[in-house]
Formats: sequence, structure tokens, C-alpha cells
Amino acid sequence: MAARSTHVSERPPVDETRPSTQGADVVIVGGGLTGLSTALFLGDATPWQLFERDARPGGHARTEHDRGFWFDKTGHWLHLRDAGIKSLVHDLFQGDAPERELVAVSRKARILSHGALTRYPFQANLMGLPPSVNSECLLGFLAAHRLAQSGQAPPVQNFEEFCQQRFGAGISRHFMIPYNQKLWGVHPREITAAWCSRFVPTPSLEEVIKGAVGDTPPELGYNVHFLYPKAGGIESLVHGLRARLPDSRLHTRAALESVSLARREVVINGEARPYRALVATLPLPELCKRIIDLPAPLVSWAERLRCTPVRYLNVATRKSPRVDYHWLYVPEEKYPFYRVGIYSNAVPSMAPPGCGSLYVELSERGPPPNLDTLVPAVCAALVQAGIVDSAEDILFATLREIEYAYVVFDHAYYEALAQLMPFLESHDIYPRGRYGSWTYNSMEDCLMLGRDIAARLLSAPSSTGRA
Repeated sequence: MAARSTHVSERPPVDETRPSTQGADVVIVGGGLTGLSTALFLGDATPWQLFERDARPGGHARTEHDRGFWFDKTGHWLHLRDAGIKSLVHDLFQGDAPERELVAVSRKARILSHGALTRYPFQANLMGLPPSVNSECLLGFLAAHRLAQSGQAPPVQNFEEFCQQRFGAGISRHFMIPYNQKLWGVHPREITAAWCSRFVPTPSLEEVIKGAVGDTPPELGYNVHFLYPKAGGIESLVHGLRARLPDSRLHTRAALESVSLARREVVINGEARPYRALVATLPLPELCKRIIDLPAPLVSWAERLRCTPVRYLNVATRKSPRVDYHWLYVPEEKYPFYRVGIYSNAVPSMAPPGCGSLYVELSERGPPPNLDTLVPAVCAALVQAGIVDSAEDILFATLREIEYAYVVFDHAYYEALAQLMPFLESHDIYPRGRYGSWTYNSMEDCLMLGRDIAARLLSAPSSTGRA
């Protein structure tokens, strides 16, 4: 299914009676990767101010240091494909200190299903599964392939149908449907298929057959190789960006309280200030809540935007995990998590020597869990999965939550963005970043979004910021 455009070709007419913003700053709300990138690429070419509500910038690309262990906000591996961003990142990591070095890592990802540990992606690596599961998946893929070749496959209406048509009934039943339900927190039939073309590997018939009989195919997917800081976690990237920005323009503990379209001003920490342009990287629904004069129909569209949270555990182990992979996908419901990542297997400095640093992404998204029962259950599941020898290997486990984690690409998604984005941009408000743009993307994408909006603003008339 092709994605519908989230922008319209003609922008709403500009109200020339609005207050002049001659001389006003570009206001950047949010000091995550997109906000920092916007500021970096604006440089000294135009006045800007960046406001971050927390005590330090970084957003989701921050790293926690706890008792000698380092934890990101779950897995943050750098996959770079854009030449300009690749050059920027490598330039940021020039220096003698370990946190100024990048390590290149070849992905080692596995899937735990039916008691077997298979290579990622599931659909191209069926060898090792029980023979009945292997044959069901292979025959289902062949049937789906024949249907696609016939040209008689009906249009897909949702992600569940996409999986059935692309991978067949067996692969869908044993991995694609259960895993994605655990990941997104909603059934795949509630999600469109338009988001997934880049992120869901689609092997060829030859690759599936080879993977089913053990004739190992090449690694597939967008993240076959990745980069990661040698020390300090992913926040080392943030430190590199931050070091290039003047202190006088970056403000922390500064929260956006409201936005007035009519007055073209924001209120931050009780202080009103005009904006020439507003680059807003906070979640799009949160931005819309703060716009005091957003028209009622657009308020309604904003309220239809859906997102699921993620709870995860930062887990420290007394000794190195038994396994050597970097992360594990877990589709089966009997496990309380859908993904486990091992930072220290990619970069040993993330844990003290001989220890392990893990993130465990939990499936449950209900009421706050009871830690007295959650942690022992997760520890037991880690043992069952073969990651650690014993629950005694767990030194500590700390619960964390990301309120906005996965945007739900439901059937209202594209129409909501088609209504909201052109209107906001007609008022020189530019929602950007993973949650400002309300999308599913990578860290590189966030850096690119900052670069691109900076270029757009720099090419706009200086009196209004309008492109």
C-alpha cells in the first residue's frame, strides 16, 4: 500500500494582518537530535533560541549511568546512509577520548521461537525451527508468492493483510503477527501497511528457500551494520552536537506552556516571546494541546492521533551473558518481553569488565506493574531464554517508561496529518522529529529533519520565516 501524502500542494492563505515578527528568533522547542540538528544547521545565519524542558538536552538519545553500568533509552544504534549526515557524525567523533570514537559493528540479531534460536529476519532464516513449523512457513510463503505472481492479489487494507500476502500464513502466524502485536501494543489489523516498506525486510523466493534448508543467505535489512560510540553510550553523539552550539542560545529546564497563533508567540516558563518560526519537536498531540487558538476541527484531528508507550528494564548482570548476539526478538506470548538487547555485547565499555548491560522491552502496557512480581518473572524468563544462567546473575533491574514510543499508523493517521501539518506550517510552525513529525524513523532521519528544516528557514524571507 502506498503512503498517502501528509502535505497538500497548496498552503492556506497567509493572514497578512498578523503581528510582525521582524527581528524575532527562530524558536526551537526540544533539545533532542532534531532540535540540536536544526540549531547546528541554522548556525549564525539567523537568530535562534533552543528550549529544552529537561535538565540536559538529548531527548530519547540520552544515556543513564548507574553503578558503573551504562543504559540508553533502549536500543539506539546508528544506521547511516545519507552522505552528509554520515560526514557530520564522523566529524563529531574526532578526538582522542574514547567517547569521541565510533565503533563499527556487524549486526548479530536472533529470534527465539518454538525453543529455537534463529537468525534475523525470521522470514529468511527458517532453518532450525521444528520441521512442521519450517514446512508450514515455507509452503505458506510459496502460496503467497504464487498469488503475487498471478497479479490477482487483492489490495491490502492493513498490516495483517500485508503480512499474509507478502510472507504467507505460516510466517505471519508464527512471527509477524504476534511479534508486531507485542511491539505496537495493538493488533496489526489496526495498523496500515504504508509505514513498513523500509523497516520490514522482504526476502526473495530464492532467499527464503535457502534460509529454510540451511544454505545461509546474506544478512538482510536496513541495519546489517551499525555504528556506536566506543564509550559513554549514545549520549556521546548528543555531547558532540551540543559542543558546537553556543551556551547563550540553549536553555534547559525551559518548558513550552502555550502557543498563540494570533499573537505569533510562545510562552516558555511564564515568559512570552514572539517567534519568526517555531520548530517544535515535542510530540505532535502535545504541541496541539498547547496551541490556545487551534481551530476545533483540528483539535479533533489531533485527538485521534494514537501512540503506545513502552516499559523497559535496565538490567545489570554480575557476569557476561551466555549469548553473543546484540539483540533478540521474542514473538511468543509466554515471555513478558518482545525484545532484549545487550549493549555490552556490542561495546564492552557499557558494563564493568566481566559484567553485562541489557535492556528488556516489556510487552505489558496496562496499569503500573508490581515490581515485586515483575522483576522475578522477567529474570526467570531471561534464564528460560538462555541469556543468563541464573536469576542470581542479575545484579539489579530498574524499570523505565517512554510515554511516547510507537506511533500507531491506524486508519485515521494519514488524514489527521494531512489536516494538521499544512495548517501549522501556514502559521510558521514546523513539527519535526520522530514525534513532532509523528512517524517511525531512525536517529539519522531526525538529524536529516533538522538539517532540512534549517535549510528551508534560511531560504525563507527574513521578515516572516515563510517558505
